[in-house]
Amino acid sequence: MARGKYQEWLTDEGLIKIEGWARDGLTDEQISENMGIAPKTLYRWKDNYSQICQALKKGKEVVDRQVENALFKRAIGYEYTERTAKVVDRDRDVVESERREFENRYKLDHPEADLQEVKDAAIKAVPTRERIVFLEVDKQVAPDTGAAAFWLKNRKPDVWRDKKETELSGNLGISNPYAGLTEDELRKLASRDG
Repeated sequence: MARGKYQEWLTDEGLIKIEGWARDGLTDEQISENMGIAPKTLYRWKDNYSQICQALKKGKEVVDRQVENALFKRAIGYEYTERTAKVVDRDRDVVESERREFENRYKLDHPEADLQEVKDAAIKAVPTRERIVFLEVDKQVAPDTGAAAFWLKNRKPDVWRDKKETELSGNLGISNPYAGLTEDELRKLASRDG
């Protein structure tokens, strides 16, 4: 990847790198150094190219929230819809009609384009296959006690921590009949009993 050229950083690969550096906790200055540009340039690119700005934001703040939300969702359980689909060929006449329509619009927007470029753009823009959902099933995921325990231990540690400390006070009431005896007296008792 050529360093310092904004077009290269607007690709999927470039945006993933930027997002990853932000997620790793790098500052904008460190990220700009990795990109081979001055921090000032990165600030200008953030203003001019929303994809770069979004990659930085997603890496820095959104990902933490997504993980928190996923943990919370897992802790309380959730519902979702499972869809089963298959990909089928679209009707050939419909595809050809949509491509001719696209070609006409493309010619108006790109008068300098040659015939092959127009046809290539239409082929790329109008798919020949489509995904058809033929079954939807609502499902439930039960709450996960492990996720719930983790959540509560971190959110309410005073109530949910594993280790409980108990403080005792007062006299335990242990009576030692030998407490006041000297060492000699204890030896005499021991030799007499032994």
